[in-house]
Amino acid sequence: MITSMVNKKVKQVVLWQTRARERRKDGVFLAEGLKMFEEAPESWIREVYVSEGFLKKETEGASSPAAGEETGTGKRKLRNKLERVGYETVREEVFAKMSDTLTPQGILTVLGQPQYQLEELLKEENPLFLVVENLQDPGNLGTIMRTGEGAGVTGVIMSSDTVDLFNPKTIRGTMGSVYRVPFLYTEDLGAVIGRLHEAGVTTYAAHLQGKNYYDGYSYRRPTAFLIGNEGNGLREETARLARHYLKIPMEGGLESLNAAMAAGLLMYEAHRQRHLEKEGS
Repeated sequence: MITSMVNKKVKQVVLWQTRARERRKDGVFLAEGLKMFEEAPESWIREVYVSEGFLKKETEGASSPAAGEETGTGKRKLRNKLERVGYETVREEVFAKMSDTLTPQGILTVLGQPQYQLEELLKEENPLFLVVENLQDPGNLGTIMRTGEGAGVTGVIMSSDTVDLFNPKTIRGTMGSVYRVPFLYTEDLGAVIGRLHEAGVTTYAAHLQGKNYYDGYSYRRPTAFLIGNEGNGLREETARLARHYLKIPMEGGLESLNAAMAAGLLMYEAHRQRHLEKEGS
């Protein structure tokens, strides 16, 4: 039982919660909540912390008939996973200090940061990529990862100045998609776009100078969408690398959509077209 606010492990978790540099140095990220623990690949898990109250509420009575079949099964699965990966119990007030949320659920998982390689992603059949430049809002990036999973993207490629994917707010926003959607950061986005072209991937930039609407192109073959910063869009040198500019129709006085919304429209248009092709339409 961890009972002290100055416990070494407590201090370390707080550093990981608040400092991206510490997370990068140690190659970890934190995921809070029951769902994030249940979906976490066991091979990624390094440490698990649970509050006293959580342990009592979520695991006690797992074998009791009074718990009901569904509830009992869920509790048994949780207890079994906790026992397989190992965990430490933490006093409630100490857990609150370790948590990044105002109302902690009572379980916090420390995981190793996964590593993906572009060349491996390019081996996927008919890949679909989202290329993100200098996105700064953690919520936007989390939504993009989650939407990307729903739309079936192969991977998300980010410039090195894009917000940290392992920011606790971003991790919450992914709703578990961070476990399943491959991603990578790059110091040289131009070189990566060049490699995509070499591999036969057609790139499309969402750009104010686009002359054709986004649904006027075919994305049934290897495709990558380029999405820029929330306020400034893509840098001109990056936009010039795209094979095509496209635009999203705007009514009223709007000039552009939220970056995550724009990315979602594009990814799901590609998904729609590819789904129709599979059905023979």
